[in-house]
Parts: sequence; C-alpha cells; structure tokens
Amino acid sequence: MKTVSIVKIGGNVVDSPEALARFASAFASMEGPKILVHGGGKEATRLGERLGIPATMLEGRRVTSADTLEVVTMVYAGLINKRIVALLQREGCNALGLSGADGKAIQATRRPAAPVDYGFVGDISPDGVNAALLSALIEQGLVPVVCAITYDGDGGLLNCNADSVASAIATSMARTRPARLVYCFEQPGVMEDIDNPASLIPHIDPALYAALKERGTVSRGMLPKLDNAFRAIECGVESVVIKHADNLLSGTGTTLSK
Repeated sequence: MKTVSIVKIGGNVVDSPEALARFASAFASMEGPKILVHGGGKEATRLGERLGIPATMLEGRRVTSADTLEVVTMVYAGLINKRIVALLQREGCNALGLSGADGKAIQATRRPAAPVDYGFVGDISPDGVNAALLSALIEQGLVPVVCAITYDGDGGLLNCNADSVASAIATSMARTRPARLVYCFEQPGVMEDIDNPASLIPHIDPALYAALKERGTVSRGMLPKLDNAFRAIECGVESVVIKHADNLLSGTGTTLSK
C-alpha cells in the first residue's frame, strides 16, 4: 500500500496569494495519495476586527468565544478552504474541502475551562479521526483538504489547532497504511536563530528537543508543532518533516525521529 502524505500548510503562506499559489502548484504535483490540512493565517483576525470582535491569544493559541467561533468557521471552513480547493482544481488536483463535521471527518472534545479557558476550542485524538472516510475519498481519486473546524457530536462546532489536526490524521491513517507528516510554513525549518536561515537544525531527536526547549531555542508556536510531531512518530507515523512551503518537493527542512 502506498504511503499517504499528510501535509499541513499555515502561517504567512496562507495569507500570501503568491506563496499559496506556488504551494498549490507544488502540492498538486506530489505523487501518491495525499491529504492537505490548513490553518487560518491572519484572515480571521482581520475579519474579526472589521466586525468588532478582536482576537485574543494565549500562549500562541486563539481564545475562541462564541462570536469568534462564528468568524473562524466562516473563514477557515469557508473562504480559505474553498480558496485552496479552487487553486488546486486549477492545477488539475481534484480536491474536496472538508470541515471536521463533514462526513464525521473529525470529532473533538471541548477543552476543559481549567486552568485556562480557551472557549470553544477542541482537543482531538486519532480515535476522533474518521480514517475510513479519508481513505475512501483517496481511493476515489479525491484529495481531502481539511480545515481545523471540528464538531463535538452534540450539535456544536469547535476550533482546533491545525497542527494537532494534521498530527491526529497522520496517526490515525498510520494504523492501516504507511503515513508521513509534513509541516509547511514560511521558515526553512527549526532554527537555532529565528532570524538566521543558515542556523537550520537538520535533524532533531527527543533528547535534542528537550535541550532546545530548556535553552529557549524553541518556544511559542513551534512548541505545539514539535510536540504533535514527536507524538505522531511515537504512534507509528513513518517520518515528520518541518520545512518551508517553497521546499515542499525538495529534501531541505528539519527531520524529526525517535
């Protein structure tokens, strides 16, 4: 059985029409079965401000009030998801946009209010991923494009971290077929100095990761990305790579291993 690639795109790439178009072209040319997971960039923040709903962030994660949930659902599951699908269709990639609620693709559990209340934010596990649905879509020649809006099973929607969504999908798919996970954003990978691309760390294992955290080399938004990546490896995902979106088809980036 062919390895399925779960590719997550986010960061400033989603906000840049030029960067997103370049990525869509590269992703469409990737061989083999694949799934695309995307974040929301700053589009939801801009729309929220226009509607008088300012964004609140804690430890790099968005606090999702009831009003904010409406905004992120409109933007993530609507505008951005369909924008990406349309770009892929132009490149000859038959993409199908999904939220977690569609086809019971991803069910999540609302995060407890203590110690920090993030509002309508969901936590997911591989058990909440409908791998059978995703596999069936792939077998039909479709490419699932999944946003980070999920459902709770009780009629409600939840906003999830897109890195966590990608990790959960990869882990769930790895139970029945080989799977690899690729995180793409606007940096070349994990770097010793965020302002120096030449400081790219080509390989990280758990021991080095612990040291990097202790030194403060990795923090904020990179922490959940790396935590999810190592969790996926421990659960059977073949490989995890963090790289620049422009390098999707090249070997450059940071590779994580046991």
